[in-house]
Amino acid sequence: MPSPPHAPLRADPLTRGLGLFSAALGVPQVLRPAEVARALGVGDAPRHRTATVVVGVRELVAAAGLLGRPHPAWLWARVGGDAMDLTLMGRALRHHDGRGLQRTVLSTAALAVVTAVDVHAALTRSNRKETRRPMELTSTTTVTRPPEEVYAFWRQLDRLPTFMAHLDEVRDTGGGRSRWKASAPFGKSVEWDAETTADVPGERIAWRSLDGADVPNNGEVLFLPAPGGRGTEVHVALNYRIPGGAVGKAVARWFGEEPSQQLDDDLRRFKQVMETGEVVRSDGAPRGKQAREEFPQHPAHPLTDDERAEALA
Repeated sequence: MPSPPHAPLRADPLTRGLGLFSAALGVPQVLRPAEVARALGVGDAPRHRTATVVVGVRELVAAAGLLGRPHPAWLWARVGGDAMDLTLMGRALRHHDGRGLQRTVLSTAALAVVTAVDVHAALTRSNRKETRRPMELTSTTTVTRPPEEVYAFWRQLDRLPTFMAHLDEVRDTGGGRSRWKASAPFGKSVEWDAETTADVPGERIAWRSLDGADVPNNGEVLFLPAPGGRGTEVHVALNYRIPGGAVGKAVARWFGEEPSQQLDDDLRRFKQVMETGEVVRSDGAPRGKQAREEFPQHPAHPLTDDERAEALA
């Protein structure tokens, strides 16, 4: 069974310590709000007791999250709570009647220190690679060509950009390694080095990116005989991390660059290239998204044997 996406945070001392700290703050605020309010120097008026209870409940919720299912979102929730608390303490200082002023000042200073710790924890734990869940994509197509021929085409890495919309260049650097360059949202590009981890002629190709990749990734392609001798089933599985994590994924989808749809479209084009030698469309088909405009498209027509041989040469 795979580990939870943020399992490493369970063993993180700072995350666990902040969870225990939230629990230690929340319990007395809920059970004895008047005493806590007086200790902070803000008095025990009904509105102060109510605010103290609300803050206590928030702390207990954060503690449950950080100790039960740790995730950077809970750390950011603490940061948001700190901002709220600082606002409340600022108002208390402005409207203070002088009684308990020193306690209020000290409480505000201590809260500022806690806020700094929470911000540090949220930033560093959000940016840790091990807290980012890889995106897992799979797709399948059937090509009416034999597995050996389909494998041979895919194995020549410099041909991959002919059907992968966001892939600009793949260059074989020797020794089972290659250099990849791909387009990213907002006109950016990403590059990485990869190595082939499995290569079974006519059956399977697997790879993984090397350290320092802009987009850490790995994957494999299986070439299986289709039932009834109908050609080859191509099964692709990819795992990678989108820059910017979940935010980057949401932005990419908003701009029409949904990764799972990209993979489906790439395999559709691969099928067309293998069977006809080019990416084809009907005369009335629209050009579609900008990514598809990179490919020369023509009305569909079957290739002659000589044309197909030339395309696959």
